[in-house]
Amino acid sequence: MAAAGAGAFAWLSFPAMPTRRVYCSAAHRDGQLFVLGGCGGSGRALGAAEVLDLSTQRWTALPPLPTPRAGAAALAVGKQILAVGGVDASQSPLASVEVYHVDEGKWEKKAALAQPSMGIAAVQRDGAVYALGGMGADTSPQALVRVYEPAKDHWQPLPSMPTPCYGASAFLQGNKIFLLGGRQGKLPVTAFEAFDLETRSWTRYPSVPSRRAFAACAVADGVFFSLGGLQQPGPHNFYSRPHFVNTVEMFDPVQGAWSKPSRAIRMREKRADFVAGCLGGRVVAMGGLGNQSCPLDSVEGFSLSRKRWEPLPPMPTGRCSCSSCLAPGLLFVIGGVAQGPSGAVEALCLREVP
Repeated sequence: MAAAGAGAFAWLSFPAMPTRRVYCSAAHRDGQLFVLGGCGGSGRALGAAEVLDLSTQRWTALPPLPTPRAGAAALAVGKQILAVGGVDASQSPLASVEVYHVDEGKWEKKAALAQPSMGIAAVQRDGAVYALGGMGADTSPQALVRVYEPAKDHWQPLPSMPTPCYGASAFLQGNKIFLLGGRQGKLPVTAFEAFDLETRSWTRYPSVPSRRAFAACAVADGVFFSLGGLQQPGPHNFYSRPHFVNTVEMFDPVQGAWSKPSRAIRMREKRADFVAGCLGGRVVAMGGLGNQSCPLDSVEGFSLSRKRWEPLPPMPTGRCSCSSCLAPGLLFVIGGVAQGPSGAVEALCLREVP
């Protein structure tokens, strides 16, 4: 797929969310953006649920989540919005699963996870929801894999992940769910693994070459990217402090290897805790924290064919710790931290070509 030129990108600013928040969960369905839970200024988990109609650009308050939660997995499945796990108002991981029925305008409690879990990576395929990893009540990383079929309202265990972790990025590519990044406690995980949905078995790929906290991951044209983050000093370097990096590591499944480190493909900006995604055939990196006193508003895009990063229009509101959500032709950046919890909702899009 040919990548769109840098001039093809623009930002859409939507009205701010009624509730400012960080670590909220978002799902897009049929022209509507649902935003669930998160943390407000007090740091406590919220029950607030709101929906933005993209065509009228209006927010509507929904009935609150029965269980206030932050950092949940949110997915749109049919006419339902699922909220899975996360942490409650006392910062304890949740097993609870709740579903919002779009047509009926109400919440319903569903079959809970077998164990409380926050930082779950979740994807859906053919109406089934796959929940991978997480962190349990004892703060240890989990290797749990479970599949939920809404019609049966039942979670079925699947073969465990080779490497337990939470907060990983999950990408559905064909019949496989690829897992990249994540953490064990405060330690970044370098494992790169895939679960085959047909054989129900795991494959381990070569690990990410460098260990970076708060890195971001993306996939474009089947190539996986591990971007930026906070590099920890080596064990023998007592005087060095963690530092922001612009590292770019790429894995091509056809070659079966990670790219050699290259200055030529480093990002323009050193950044961590930012949003990454794929839009218009480019990997994009947006906002985050860098070597400045406030969150970044800079945005850049990588063209696979040109093997280089180019500046894209900056975010209207510089932020870090944002939630993101992909909709057709739109990459949403939701909430996060500007000077405090933010209500900003903005989307990078491709301009209409006349």
